Amino acid sequence: MDLAQLETFLAVVETGTISAAARRLGSAQSTVSTVVRGLEDDLGVALFTRTSRRAVLTDAGRALLPEARRLLAGAEQARAAVREADAGPSGPLAVGVVTTMHPVDLPSLLSTFTTAHPRVSVSLRVVADGSRGLLRALVEGELDVAFLSWPFRPPGTVELRPLLRTPFRLLVPAAHPTTGPVALADLAGERWVDGPPGFGNRLLVDAAFDRVGARRTVAVEVPDVSTYGAYVAAGLGMAFVPGTVPVPPGVRELPLQEPPPPWTLSLATRRATPDRPVRRAVDAFVEEVRLSTRGR
Repeated sequence: MDLAQLETFLAVVETGTISAAARRLGSAQSTVSTVVRGLEDDLGVALFTRTSRRAVLTDAGRALLPEARRLLAGAEQARAAVREADAGPSGPLAVGVVTTMHPVDLPSLLSTFTTAHPRVSVSLRVVADGSRGLLRALVEGELDVAFLSWPFRPPGTVELRPLLRTPFRLLVPAAHPTTGPVALADLAGERWVDGPPGFGNRLLVDAAFDRVGARRTVAVEVPDVSTYGAYVAAGLGMAFVPGTVPVPPGVRELPLQEPPPPWTLSLATRRATPDRPVRRAVDAFVEEVRLSTRGR
């Protein structure tokens, strides 16, 4: 098994067919088919079930997929490390982001960073399960750095640098009959607007309800916390939002006796190890973030 085989395997997975993978790779269909069969022979398993329209992963193929991505990401990091040792920060930099990036002026930050380091190419990536998925992608080597909101202790291989802490505000429809301050447990029976499972906002608020021995029902899941207020104003439920999120017309803030801990936006990186030193591009990006968010 070699990297070229894994790259071909991944191209088939991501495009769905041998012919589409061949177009992406600039190869003949017969070449792609031969490479895939060779990889299957090496592993002793079938990786795809071929239909008339698609190449569908088998259980063995699904098991290989995250490992293939990890190995290819590691190979690219190795290439970038060699280039950086010779000519300074360079190569791709995969940056994970959450939907709640408004506290950080990311376009301005990236403009300054890429001007100072033109040999670094930055790609911004989001994942379906929010901060939990970003943390997992960072640990597995698919990301170099990640902006995320993680209210728990991270894995030992990850370092979190808090950038911003802001109190939560509880938003309710303007006509809601409840007045405060109220206990969090008394609101468990309400309908809630929040992020999908794995998003930092959801994790932190769910943990707050767990601490008071209550469970709530999230009626509407919305990935972008900056839009929660609009859903609250429409009467779909109440919502916690970080203090930096603007409050739209049609909602009001409900005071709590014991609000959840502050919402925190952090920059996460992998810790250096003897076999995986930190790339210079990562160090340079971390420093740029530090400078751009200083004093917040």
